[in-house]
Amino acid sequence: MTFGYSLRRIPHGVEIKKISATKVIDAPADAVFAVLADPNQHTELDGGGMVKGPEGQAGPLGGIGQVFSMNMHQDALGDYRMINTVTAFVPDSRIGWGPAMDPDCEAAKNFEGVDVSGHTYTWDLREADGRTEVTETYEWTGVKDPQFEKLFPLVSEEDLERSLDKL
Repeated sequence: MTFGYSLRRIPHGVEIKKISATKVIDAPADAVFAVLADPNQHTELDGGGMVKGPEGQAGPLGGIGQVFSMNMHQDALGDYRMINTVTAFVPDSRIGWGPAMDPDCEAAKNFEGVDVSGHTYTWDLREADGRTEVTETYEWTGVKDPQFEKLFPLVSEEDLERSLDKL
């Protein structure tokens, strides 16, 4: 397994806002993609221990722009809900979503006036001799609110690595 910050050449003084981890999974890409595209299985994949499950029974993700809700928990925030919008979708190859706090959940009061969006989780899959190389990337380049940006990264490289181990 490999993990780390992006290896792009970064100009001096520019902050890196992306982490990723890669692992080869002993399953074909279509099977791996099916698990990732099922929000009902995201609790089982969560390496950070925050995902508690979707709001109700969620159908499989089917394309860019689709929205699904996920119940979450962090000790510092308590229970809260994220509204996720699919940001990447190429069957058996790439899937991702961008979470934003549900303004109607109780924890949203703690972030009144703060834009808590702009980060994404993206999974890239590459077939490798009947197995699948999977890279999970957590990126926060789209975070615009300086108050929210101070909290990043919200997950660690180790969290990404644990998610891949669970996959």
